[in-house]
Amino acid sequence: MMRESGILLPVTALPSRHGVGKLGQAAFDFVDFLRDAGCHYWQVLPLSPTGFGDSPYQSCSCFAGNPYLIDFDRLTARGWLTPADYEGMQWDADTGEIDYPLLYQQIMPVLRIAYRKFLAHKPVGFRRFCSRHKAWLNDYALFMALKTAHQGRAWYEWEPELAGCQKDAVAAAREKYADDIQFYCFVQFCFFTQWEALKQYANQQGIRIIGDIPIYAAYDSAEVWAQPKLFRLDSEKKPVAVAGCPPDCFAETGQLWGNPLWDWDAMAKNGYKWWLNRLAFTLEMYDTVRIDHFRGFEKYYAIPYGHETAEHGKWIKGPDYALWKAAKEKFGEMHVIAEDLGNITPAVVRLLKRTGFPGMKVLQFAFDSGAENPYLPHNFETSNCVCYTGTHDNHTLRGWVKSNEDAVNDYAMRYLGVKKAKKLPKAMLRAAWGSTARIAVAPLQDFLNAPPSARINTPSTLGGNWVFRTKKSDYSAKLKAYIRSLNETYGRLNVPADEPEDKQR
Repeated sequence: MMRESGILLPVTALPSRHGVGKLGQAAFDFVDFLRDAGCHYWQVLPLSPTGFGDSPYQSCSCFAGNPYLIDFDRLTARGWLTPADYEGMQWDADTGEIDYPLLYQQIMPVLRIAYRKFLAHKPVGFRRFCSRHKAWLNDYALFMALKTAHQGRAWYEWEPELAGCQKDAVAAAREKYADDIQFYCFVQFCFFTQWEALKQYANQQGIRIIGDIPIYAAYDSAEVWAQPKLFRLDSEKKPVAVAGCPPDCFAETGQLWGNPLWDWDAMAKNGYKWWLNRLAFTLEMYDTVRIDHFRGFEKYYAIPYGHETAEHGKWIKGPDYALWKAAKEKFGEMHVIAEDLGNITPAVVRLLKRTGFPGMKVLQFAFDSGAENPYLPHNFETSNCVCYTGTHDNHTLRGWVKSNEDAVNDYAMRYLGVKKAKKLPKAMLRAAWGSTARIAVAPLQDFLNAPPSARINTPSTLGGNWVFRTKKSDYSAKLKAYIRSLNETYGRLNVPADEPEDKQR
């Protein structure tokens, strides 16, 4: 069995002069960092446009890429921008965090400038791109053009004919907003051109990309607006129920995500065609795909629409193995990681075993219930899993130690063989890399020993999430050497075949 490792870091967190991480030189430099550190994977999290709460898990599209990630310097190299078009603008917040309201105001006007220059000399590849992605791009571009025309309001606040996606109204809108529609196609062309170049470079350096499929679509999304039959909606296109999680020790009233639920019964009638198309798209976009909220395919939690908490939902049977059977028949072997966290029942365990997908073991969950805790490395039942120190929804390791009750830290210190709580972060990294898991992954913040403020996301909260950024100085030779030493020590070193022998040592 090949033992592998990776680092979790959203593209948005990369160093940048323009307020947010981009698909430009800093991304290529991070690939080089991973290569030299002996890692195999870069886990990027969803690359979709951010939505409610600045989260890529609440996106206006299940397919589109985030315009904020488009690198201006690479557009300049194509002749579509000049530095004067963007270098004189304010991009950075005083806090050093991502300022999403500022990005919302600034980025699209710059891309409009690029679009006007692009119109003079459309590359041949643009038409090919639009044709290749027409199954989702046509609806998405119209949806965004209409949102722009309605000052960003949600589709259900538009006039009834457009909100209902009526044929005549849609046809008239395609004609009226033809230029805006083409602009949004251009934006996606820029994103995917830059993404494909980055992914190709990463693969050439021996680095594979772990992407993400959020299980649900946002209510204010192109999919719900244009394809309501995919969802459990009433005759007025309002959700019958919405997604979330029941109350637990982390959230007393549960988690109310608010996403409309898939109509799995309707999808089953055509062999889950839409989901298979989504999987095909995502499996091509990434080398490995993490399936968000995997337990929701066995049973999903439905909360009556309009409720203010998740306390009164119920579990409803999902597609279970039928979806994945259809996917295996279509795609054969798939490189998938199942996010099997949360309320895991024997039925979910059976589903995971039937798919053969590796599940997730999160060490931050391991030390609160004694030696039988399934997240402790000695209890891993199989090496076919991915061991994480934490995920984007967890504390940084330093924040985790600070937030723990004394008993949790005491047990973690005994288990990991350290005498001071401040040594736990490094000990957790060693435990993940030393585990029997086939893949070990840690957020970059854990290697940086970053404070609690560097956490990416706190579930069930609004504000202050997805704002973490790194600086060029974070990617030091010392850190690179430390990560490489972990990979060497625990048999996880990624050594390209053409790497010089002295570097292999």
